[in-house]
Amino acid sequence: MTSTDQRLRIPAATVFSDGWRTAAGGTLEVTAPATGAVLTTAGRANPGDIDAAVRRAQVAQPAWAARPAPERAAILRRAAHLLTEHRADVAGWLTREGGAVAAKAGFEIDSALDELWAASALPTQPYGELLATPAGAHSVARRIPLGVVGVITPWNFPLILALRAVAPALALGNAVVLKPDLNTPVAGGLVIARLFELAGLPAGVLHVLPGDADEGAALVDHPDVAMIAFTGSTAVGRVIGERAGRALKRTALELGGNNALIVLEDADLDAAAAAGAFGAFFHQGQICMAAGRHIVVEAVADEYLDRLARRADKLRVGDPADGDTDLGPLINRAQLDRVRRLVDASVAAGATVRAGGSHDGLFYRPTVLAGVTTAMPVFAEEVFGPVAPVVVVRDEDEAVAVANDTPYGLVAAVQTGVPARGAALADRLRTGIVHVNDQTIYDDAYVPFGGRGASGDGSRFGATHSQDEFTQWQWLTVRDSPPPYPF
Repeated sequence: MTSTDQRLRIPAATVFSDGWRTAAGGTLEVTAPATGAVLTTAGRANPGDIDAAVRRAQVAQPAWAARPAPERAAILRRAAHLLTEHRADVAGWLTREGGAVAAKAGFEIDSALDELWAASALPTQPYGELLATPAGAHSVARRIPLGVVGVITPWNFPLILALRAVAPALALGNAVVLKPDLNTPVAGGLVIARLFELAGLPAGVLHVLPGDADEGAALVDHPDVAMIAFTGSTAVGRVIGERAGRALKRTALELGGNNALIVLEDADLDAAAAAGAFGAFFHQGQICMAAGRHIVVEAVADEYLDRLARRADKLRVGDPADGDTDLGPLINRAQLDRVRRLVDASVAAGATVRAGGSHDGLFYRPTVLAGVTTAMPVFAEEVFGPVAPVVVVRDEDEAVAVANDTPYGLVAAVQTGVPARGAALADRLRTGIVHVNDQTIYDDAYVPFGGRGASGDGSRFGATHSQDEFTQWQWLTVRDSPPPYPF
């Protein structure tokens, strides 16, 4: 791949499937959202490429699963070392291709390293249970790989959201076919393929094929794919869940969020405003865990709004490659149009812009909206942009009711001067994750991550919890000799 990233030596106009090869689907230009410049050319898969990759993966998987656990673990560790060695190169792709500022790129690489190290511990963990049995027999429940795992990932955190599934699936003996988003085929896929290739992963075990909806459907529907791990919108997740369900195929669906940041009257407002700004504006708000609804008790609402707006006004928006920016561009024109539509419709319905509300090309200013009601689009929909809608409530009980007034259930955060009060309030919030005195964008590789409702189908990503996702139980009995039978 012709680029400044010569050390990773990713061949131009290719996909990764039993080595680097030309895709039947052709090629695509990879562009920088900040400037529109063409960065490189990557291969683009078609459904035929997906079918061929799955078949190759199915052939390679049994030998990979039979490799001694320490050997599989060592490959994961080498991949982590290589990511550390090539950190600057990978960060450059996250910045140029994905519009990430330096802090976001560093955050994502650190998270990806955590995922690799956590996954590297999985092969040597206990993988079975000794069950009660009569004398002369052994009865064991053991975890075995699923086979071929399909992984479909988005553009917003392309590296980490791919490795979160790819790394544990490989560690536990599966083969993987990864379809990264066409907006970020390099950082979200081809870089990963090169790292694992250099780490010594056997040919055929990992396939990386950038594609779009048709290729995603081919992966979901393929009869030899045992599981689909999908991160993306709720609308697409519903379709994948329905199609996979008809095939009795396992899914891990990590979907959208419209997350609440609750600010109670006893909160430290400086800390709350800092949490609110980071939770709403980090990576331009293009995060499923972003603080999309700021729910503030009326006794402190005016002061919170003032502090949040001041923070928003100070943030620098520009080309993340310049290195002196806090927010980069939105990923594309469609995303810009969505943010504008939701903000403009809410302002027309009576919301007031306290900061931002304007853009220069894809660079949308961090925006604070006051006077938001639960009927407005910025409250009801996931904005996926740098927008902080503030809803004022009377008290804690109304805050809980408003927070729960959504089909989503990913994460919530509570700001309070009494931590025990926040923990008690967490019992009443219908989310998979709650953070007290923190912001909503908080995750690591060692926790059971996931949402409920329209945000997904469970909390099974992370460390040993990944065993529940990427393996299945097999009951095995072995007798010293056959027992007698009555006929």
